[in-house]
Amino acid sequence: MAYTRRQFVEAALTEIGLASYVFDLSPEQLEYARRRLDAMMADWNGKGIRLSYPIPASPEQGSINDETSVPDSANEAIILNLALRLAPSYGKAVMLETRIAAKGAYDTVLQRATAPIEQQMPGTMPAGAGNKYWRVADDPFLEPPVDPVETGPEGVLEFY
Repeated sequence: MAYTRRQFVEAALTEIGLASYVFDLSPEQLEYARRRLDAMMADWNGKGIRLSYPIPASPEQGSINDETSVPDSANEAIILNLALRLAPSYGKAVMLETRIAAKGAYDTVLQRATAPIEQQMPGTMPAGAGNKYWRVADDPFLEPPVDPVETGPEGVLEFY
């Protein structure tokens, strides 16, 4: 079962020392923390870190009780980085250990989200004897490299 937004928010508030005050927080404060969580996840999505987090179309949409479908390997990164973003709003200083753990967890998420670019031969390289003539289509050189812009799980971005 995946975390809900409320569980991410409560865990982040616990990390900055507001564990006993979770029940004293107003609904507006929880909503503010949810919006910060949504903004952080939208920022990560824009950087190419796609975690299947349901990003709302506007800040008013979405509920704090909505379940997310984030993989378990990203939970710590989300909690700790949200704590770093929420701490100044509550006048809290974050411990050095939390900052180091947040950086390490974020690096782990980055490692899982990235893939090396496949090596492609230049278009000026001769096709050679291993390439069959019916595949070459009377061109003695390899096809030029393709440099697609990825848009995530949707595929390659095409310009018309």
